[in-house]
Amino acid sequence: RPMTVMIVDDNTKMREMIKSVFSKSLSVFCECSDGSEAVEAYSRHRPDWVLMDIKMNTMDGLTATEAIRRSFPDAKIIIVTQYDDPDLRAKAKRAGATGYVLKENLLDINKIISSNKG
Repeated sequence: RPMTVMIVDDNTKMREMIKSVFSKSLSVFCECSDGSEAVEAYSRHRPDWVLMDIKMNTMDGLTATEAIRRSFPDAKIIIVTQYDDPDLRAKAKRAGATGYVLKENLLDINKIISSNKG
């Protein structure tokens, strides 16, 4: 079964860029443009991984991460953001994120996923 990845980002270009990083691993994608959409879509799709932006309109990524992890404690969520901020990293960890990747280092996502297989 191919790996399923949910990409949550309010920027369409960013979602396309993230998809291009994964296209080689033949993943199946589900896309959301907002945290509240992601919370709803997670229970429908149960993706292997969620790649979550932080700053979004209706519901931000940290709130969405917390909500998803509350209902699905095994959910694997990687925060993908442009903010290299120790405070945000700490909040992401508290929210239950598996990893924190800067948008300029998208290839780090693959490292986190391969070190969390199984």
